[in-house]
Amino acid sequence: MEKENTSVIFNPNITVSRPRSSTSGHSVPLSMVRTGEKVRVKSISGKDDTRRFLSSIGFVEDAEVAVVTEMNGNVIVNVKGTRVAISKAMANRVLTA
Repeated sequence: MEKENTSVIFNPNITVSRPRSSTSGHSVPLSMVRTGEKVRVKSISGKDDTRRFLSSIGFVEDAEVAVVTEMNGNVIVNVKGTRVAISKAMANRVLTA
């Protein structure tokens, strides 16, 4: 089996981003949102206790959430004017658009 010679050219002047539109109908888990992006909560999945907990810290439908950073398996976000850290497992339950 032959190996192909491939090379990647890095150009710092090119920015690649994925379009995000609230009209697209696609939901993305909060854990997949990039640092610096602002999104809106569309729904929360999980057991009643999980949904109630996330709701109590501000993750309610149509709330704006800004991802601050990701650190040690946690996602740090601003939600309703408060900085909150949640685990990636919890962030997977918050669907955004």
